Amino acid sequence: MVRPSRWLARAVECGLRAGLERAYQAVRVDPAQYFVHLQRACGVPFANASEMRAAALPLIDHIAGQIVRSSMKLALAEGAGLGLGGLLALVPDMGALSAITLRMIQKLSLVHGFGYATEEESVELWIAMATAVGVDWGKELLDKQVVERFVPRLIERIACKAGSEAAEKWAARAIPLVGSALGGALNYYFVRAWGHRARAHFRERFLVMRRGAPTPVINWPAVPLAPPASAPEG
Repeated sequence: MVRPSRWLARAVECGLRAGLERAYQAVRVDPAQYFVHLQRACGVPFANASEMRAAALPLIDHIAGQIVRSSMKLALAEGAGLGLGGLLALVPDMGALSAITLRMIQKLSLVHGFGYATEEESVELWIAMATAVGVDWGKELLDKQVVERFVPRLIERIACKAGSEAAEKWAARAIPLVGSALGGALNYYFVRAWGHRARAHFRERFLVMRRGAPTPVINWPAVPLAPPASAPEG
């Protein structure tokens, strides 16, 4: 007999894997539109990821923090809504959580100066996703495989890690009324944790890049102004 916690871990893993596979094919923040949005909302003078490499680090930190907080709020609202369905809404919830998380990772990548148009850049994006979830993806995966084989292997590890981590926490969603509040809180917690890890990952990459190829820094503004709450969206 399969224990409930084991069944739930498998359900979370399957739901998250399916959500990530769909997100891999369909979820993509348009870089040009996103930078137009940032220019209008925040007034930043940068039009693409390459230009962001000249941004002052405090400005990047400021926008990155806004991205994570905005994603946390979205995950909270989504989790509370679908949480009304209890475990019946688990798979749709994993799909929505996957999309929210991937869009957050893509925005963090862009504001740190890293695009994802090429296969190599796409691999780096999914490594960031794995790092955010806490997956030890292992150097053995970096054998320059084509993306079509590399990304599915990472998705499997991400789903397995998140499934085992989330199973016990999601168990209370079997009670619908409790599930609504808990679903929102759990999504908020996971996106916060994943967002902070992803920020640290991209920040480290940015600093390594800047040390390796010094770029004149555009100090705009000297003290970042707080943008509207919706500024990171786009």
